[in-house]
Amino acid sequence: MLRVFLENVARHQGNGADPAHLEALLAWPDAGPVEFPFHPGRVVLQDFTGVPCVADLAAVRGAVQRLGGRPDLVNPKIPADLVIDHSVTVDAFGSTLAFGRNVDLEYERNGERYAFLRWAQGAFDRFSVVPPGAGIVHQVNLEFLARVVMTHGGTAFPDTLVGTDSHTTMIGGLGVLGWGVGGIEAEAALLGEPVSMLVPTVVGFRLTGRMPEGSTATDLVLAITELLRAKGVVGKFVEFFGDGLDSLTVADRATISNMSPEYGATEGIFPVDDQTLTYLRATGRDAALVELVEAYYRAQGMFRVTGETPDPTYDEELTFDLGSLEPSVAGPRRPQDRVAIGGVRDTFRSELEDLRARSRPADGAGGVATAPARTEVSVDGDRGELTDGSVVIAAITSCTNTSNPSVMLGAGLLARKAVERGLSVGPTVKTSLAPGSPVVIDYLRKAGVLEPLEALGFHLVGFGCTTCIGNSGPLPDPVAGAIDSHDLACAAVLSGNRNFEGRIHPQVRMSFLASPPLVVAYALAGTVDIDLTSEPLGTSPEGEPVYLRDVWPTGEEISEAITSSLDPERFRERLDGLFAGDERWRALPTPAGEVYEWDPDSTYIQEPPFAEIEREAGEVRDVVGAHVLVYLGDSVTTDHISPAGTIAASSPAGRWLQERGVPIEALHSYGARRGNHHVMVRGTFANIRLRNRLVDVEGGHTLHVPTGERMTIFEASERYRSDGIPLVILAGKEYGAGSSRDWAAKGTLLLGVRAVLAESYERIHRANLVQMGVLPLELPAPAADLGLDGSERFDIAGLGALEPRSKVQVVATRADGTRITFESVARLDTRTDVRYYREGGILPAVVREILARG
Repeated sequence: MLRVFLENVARHQGNGADPAHLEALLAWPDAGPVEFPFHPGRVVLQDFTGVPCVADLAAVRGAVQRLGGRPDLVNPKIPADLVIDHSVTVDAFGSTLAFGRNVDLEYERNGERYAFLRWAQGAFDRFSVVPPGAGIVHQVNLEFLARVVMTHGGTAFPDTLVGTDSHTTMIGGLGVLGWGVGGIEAEAALLGEPVSMLVPTVVGFRLTGRMPEGSTATDLVLAITELLRAKGVVGKFVEFFGDGLDSLTVADRATISNMSPEYGATEGIFPVDDQTLTYLRATGRDAALVELVEAYYRAQGMFRVTGETPDPTYDEELTFDLGSLEPSVAGPRRPQDRVAIGGVRDTFRSELEDLRARSRPADGAGGVATAPARTEVSVDGDRGELTDGSVVIAAITSCTNTSNPSVMLGAGLLARKAVERGLSVGPTVKTSLAPGSPVVIDYLRKAGVLEPLEALGFHLVGFGCTTCIGNSGPLPDPVAGAIDSHDLACAAVLSGNRNFEGRIHPQVRMSFLASPPLVVAYALAGTVDIDLTSEPLGTSPEGEPVYLRDVWPTGEEISEAITSSLDPERFRERLDGLFAGDERWRALPTPAGEVYEWDPDSTYIQEPPFAEIEREAGEVRDVVGAHVLVYLGDSVTTDHISPAGTIAASSPAGRWLQERGVPIEALHSYGARRGNHHVMVRGTFANIRLRNRLVDVEGGHTLHVPTGERMTIFEASERYRSDGIPLVILAGKEYGAGSSRDWAAKGTLLLGVRAVLAESYERIHRANLVQMGVLPLELPAPAADLGLDGSERFDIAGLGALEPRSKVQVVATRADGTRITFESVARLDTRTDVRYYREGGILPAVVREILARG
């Protein structure tokens, strides 16, 4: 990995890099926290984060024009591919008509956004759009876009990238260095700005042995996630090595690399070896490219050869025996909380007891009432039962697993055996199949397992990121009504990578990550209140119990299915039409012009305010008399901060849209309206599971401290703004963990927040705050231990003289005049961070740089 960075710095000498940067990398591991510039070879975007990214670029063009510069200078300097994959929602399901209906709805809801992207594709150089229906961005990247070795001007060099989705790391399974950054950081990379890096800490993860029969790549990644979270690798790079790699395909490796954000690493990467070449051939890559990849990596001494390549040297090392794996899930609310399937029942019951303890008063004996309600519901004429623990969503979705033929075909084989035994899925389970690529449907059909999946309700609903990002769609009305009226704690089981609270569906209280075969198994069982190692999934028509072991496919069966169904020619055929799109895409109106003409009446796309700047940066102001807008605990994720999911009619965003004539049924989602800052700022910190310690209820509420009134966070921010009062956020450990969401930082800025005071930060969110001009400060101890309760007014001085990781003095003054004084580290980690903060954010810095160039 360090050789890739060395090559990059050497190739860009004089373009932001100099000999001192080379010396720092060569001095590893003794270099210390030395900054160096990294120039990625390309950028990958998805549409949720890509639309605001493109909107910002369009706004930068407008700003440069207004300030007398040349807007045509605002162009990507490196290739960028935007894959539309996050806009499909599982509205229709359980039918062969589901896919067509969901695509129709996707275009109805997103036509304006898509037309904007078509303008961008024509207006910007080196910018391509992959239309809806091609698959999930990370799987498209893995199967089609990645080259492993890039060429330019007769020079070959390693394929490297950054992406606006944290799971960009998935490409590490192919031996390509790439990770997620904020949308604003990606914009800067597109415009020629390097990504500012510190000489990395590299953790070597030795894999030994082979996976046992009955285990899956999902089991492996959940075990690795648990282990690395316990180790602590936030901000570090993880490189996998050892003889265990011999038995891991690129699909298995990509499953592991995909989950890098879940175990906290910047990237989890594998070496380039024979498995890499095998995958490139299997996915229809040109023979000349495969030859170049092998020749280049061998010439550089970076090609791993089994039994010959010596083990690299690392800062730290861990070892894991593949033979120790056992079937597992993760949950009920964090991906690092692995549970062996034999322990799922106990985990569910413990969580249920905690939920009831928080929501119900103790009984006369001091205990907590936990007896579950049971109710019958009828869904389209079929009767079913719901109770605590009932599975109401079973989704085969997400890039983590749908890119892996072994687990996808394993799910299909399990479904076939279950159908043969006469098992079925109950009507209260919302089932869906959202693969990351149309190739998956090709090989499922060829293997003869698509039909049994459909027999169990797992019909194709779309090619995109659905349930894992909250696009699970509504539950059937009878199910939704029963959950609300009986206060049921129901569950989702999905083959995804994220299961944070409130993310999957607002009516689902527990979510478990599982392999695709286990998703099918839990759908059959209909509950997570079960031990699948000893209790049956169901009963055959003859009255015989059918256990998981009866339908679980063998490794030999899966291997045979892979051999017989995967065809490189199918990948080549899909690649030929990758950028063309269907008739709906080609029929969209395409705006023209060098500078985008914003529609002031649009409720989807508005000119963002972040490029409304002066030609020269002003003086950095100290924070004086700030109030706390939100006081948060540990592990608050960007899913809690960033607007996501459907827009409620009663929410500030919903009311704003209705005031502009948008009917309730067309409010749509925050994801679809990410290009409208008026909507997004009103949804920031509005997650229904957000726990703000200033108030006694969950959701997007806070206390307006001067008056003691409880109101929405947005309403409070507007009240403070009108009074000229700046704001701060108080938080605990791991603040901002989760997806790379630019709006978690953008919304924070637009709410009037000048600084965040947290015990520790997730890497991407900390960087995003800096890039928006919000100061991240590191508390020396938990806020409560410092004597803070959120009612104080805060003064932070000396901000105009900050250097990397300077200490600043914070003074918090209580209403009675008592002062609490402490020092905080300003988490401006590099000189580039300091520059962005002084300029008021990365976009103003980039605009001024462009103006300076002419």
